[in-house]
Amino acid sequence: MTATESLPIASGRRPYLQLGITLVVFVAAGWMLAAHRAALDSGTDRLAAADGEWLVLACLAAVGTWVCAAVAQQGAVAERLPRGRLVAAQFAAGAANHLLPAGAGAAAVNLRFLTRCGLSTRRSVTALAVKAAVGGIVRCALGVALLVASPGTVRLSARAPHLLVLLTAAAGAVVLVVTISGPLRRTVARAFADVRDVHRRRVRAWALWGGSVAFALLHAGVVVAVVHAIGIGLPANRVVMAYLVASGAAALLPTPGGLGSLDAALALALTAAGAPGPAAVSAVLGYRLLTGWLPLAPGLLVLALLARRSAL
Repeated sequence: MTATESLPIASGRRPYLQLGITLVVFVAAGWMLAAHRAALDSGTDRLAAADGEWLVLACLAAVGTWVCAAVAQQGAVAERLPRGRLVAAQFAAGAANHLLPAGAGAAAVNLRFLTRCGLSTRRSVTALAVKAAVGGIVRCALGVALLVASPGTVRLSARAPHLLVLLTAAAGAVVLVVTISGPLRRTVARAFADVRDVHRRRVRAWALWGGSVAFALLHAGVVVAVVHAIGIGLPANRVVMAYLVASGAAALLPTPGGLGSLDAALALALTAAGAPGPAAVSAVLGYRLLTGWLPLAPGLLVLALLARRSAL
């Protein structure tokens, strides 16, 4: 059989592959929604009795997080990315993140998207690493800034200095390993070259850092709006700090989309900030409902659509 005769067969298999991907996506969406049906019903009932204006603000903040994620991702690469598909990819990545642990779902979607846009695999991985690193730096900086602006927001433990020394030692060990290892040193050097290239463009640097700051603040804003919607009388600075601490703690536990880890950490942080236990659980359910469960099925549908159109 010649090469030209094999083309129709290959092209004939593609619709079946696309149909299979679509079916897998819908089955995954149905399974995720069924697995969290009880929590979904409880959160819906509580939100139905909540303050509508605060819920509208929470919904707007949740929608804004996908736009900010797209802005930050654009800032992490020097090339111009297609805006519409970039935002759609972030929406789809948020849904995929609920299927795989430790952010692997979102990373896989964004990696595939960047390579489809013409970036090499190495540069795509570097762009994702830069975005993640900036996001972590931003959350730490926001927490420190909030502590400086409102010293009474949280009570520092007596072990805090020891923890700081431990973190410094760990960072030093990582730097030492990278310095000694030749392949790692070359990889890091290439990554820093990409980072310098991005930061030479002022617009890209603003997009990277500004988008990351806005992303973290809008997620915290969703929690603040939900807390006010269900009538918990907590100051906004305490709620924001609770979210920053909880999201940082949840990053250490590789659960899909932070399910379980972020929920427990955020509930504990809100309780420590002064919210009653049941009310803190309701706030977490409301936050999850708006940022995770409600966008899940549409996000997976967008994921299947992007895959069908070969954007992923």
